[in-house]
Amino acid sequence: VLLAAAVCTKAGKAIVSRQFVEMTRTRIEGLLAAFPKLMNTGKQHTFVETESVRYVYQPMEKLYMVLITTKNSNILEDLETLRLFSRVIPEYCRALEENEISEHCFDLIFAFDEIVALGYRENVNLAQIRTFTEMDSHEEKVFRAVRETQEREAKAEMRRKAKELQQARRDAERQGKKAPGFGGFGSSAVSGSTTAAMITETIIETEKPKVAPAPARPSGPSKALKLGAKGKEVDNFVDKLKSEGENIMASVGKRSTEAAKVLAPPVNMESVHMKIEEKISLTCGRDGGLQNMELHGIIMLHISDDKFARIRLHVENEDKRGVQLQTHPNVDKKLFTAESQIGLKNPEKSFPINSDVGVLKWRLQTTEESFIPLTINCWPSESGNNCDVNIEYELQEECLELNDVVITIPLPSGVGAPVIGEIDGEYRHDSRRNLLEWCLPVIDAKNKSGSLEFSIAGQPNDFFPVQVSFVSKKNYCNIQVTKVTQVDGNSPVRFSIETTFLVDKYEIL
Repeated sequence: VLLAAAVCTKAGKAIVSRQFVEMTRTRIEGLLAAFPKLMNTGKQHTFVETESVRYVYQPMEKLYMVLITTKNSNILEDLETLRLFSRVIPEYCRALEENEISEHCFDLIFAFDEIVALGYRENVNLAQIRTFTEMDSHEEKVFRAVRETQEREAKAEMRRKAKELQQARRDAERQGKKAPGFGGFGSSAVSGSTTAAMITETIIETEKPKVAPAPARPSGPSKALKLGAKGKEVDNFVDKLKSEGENIMASVGKRSTEAAKVLAPPVNMESVHMKIEEKISLTCGRDGGLQNMELHGIIMLHISDDKFARIRLHVENEDKRGVQLQTHPNVDKKLFTAESQIGLKNPEKSFPINSDVGVLKWRLQTTEESFIPLTINCWPSESGNNCDVNIEYELQEECLELNDVVITIPLPSGVGAPVIGEIDGEYRHDSRRNLLEWCLPVIDAKNKSGSLEFSIAGQPNDFFPVQVSFVSKKNYCNIQVTKVTQVDGNSPVRFSIETTFLVDKYEIL
């Protein structure tokens, strides 16, 4: 019988261990701690025996893959099982290191359970293990469908309540009472009740939908399925592990934190603050040719001090691509057309305080290839059973600086990890979703091109669509606010700007 399968360090410290029979934690830790002391480095054996158990092991760089079996088990079968265990680990871990094994410990345990059941080897191979561990859950699909239905109902209820509030406000205005709503875009003074109503309506529009609680029922034992119960069990399990001294690593996405660092707002936000945001949606063909590129931009104005509420923004537009501009209805279009200044139609009115107001929007739609900011060229070519893939990028807009760039290439399923040849930057292989992520921290004029080569079993069509994501603190269209002045006296006002350029969709089909 196979008692346990473990990955441990050369000192005998267990990183991940799966017991297939009833064993205490102290016993398995004691067996693994004793294992390095029993090994005789002078011999070429891959097993060690004691009075009670047999260790069958395989070195893996700085670690050991160890199977603990009874002394009367078939050692030839155990060696075959050990080889399968050793092949499973690189499927989930990119590097055979302690922190990488710890990070994917549960993935490994699930795979171990497919190899051995109740101490006996299952008749499975590597491809079957991958298929079994990736199998869909019918219960999960049902749970998600129920949750989506509940969210839709909650959204419909919120829209209904928002309409009721608006109707109540209109009725109050007709009867001559003080309206519980808020003033227009150019209102200079905002009362306390107005602010409260504004906050209420904003929450109704943007708050994440919450499902209304079910009516109270008579208390008593219930055997009904509770959808929320699993989370508590997981929390309790994690708390127990922590109480036993286990180091639980939170799986926080590195990309999200890196993107947050790149797009962090300026530390010194002035009383007049502007956000310039652009989003790009682009679709290219794999053989060249831009199918569609659409870019949307907006300038959001935020004023936190009422003495700067009556101002004008001086806009400098050096775009030569034919961008279509559109100002807010309350902005003076003649002033913007003649002098490139954004100000209210009525100079006596003020911009709203403590709220983000979109004052200028622009849009660019084109099929002109020279407008593509970052070109991606993917060349898969068949060679025998494998496919050699060469992929390269080139920055066409050298004024841009793209941060946290990730080029995602789909891979065929069930063929293992790709063999990387040459690479600029780093890569991540997601075996669960069958993706290869090519990660580049910065692409700019100094680092405008790069390439990646890898080979893997598959057909050329398996590696499309290629998707790209990035963030940037420089915008694509050269539209900037250069100066802010007061309406009275034309005196300059200090201001701060936060610029972001994001990807909505960027695909090579």
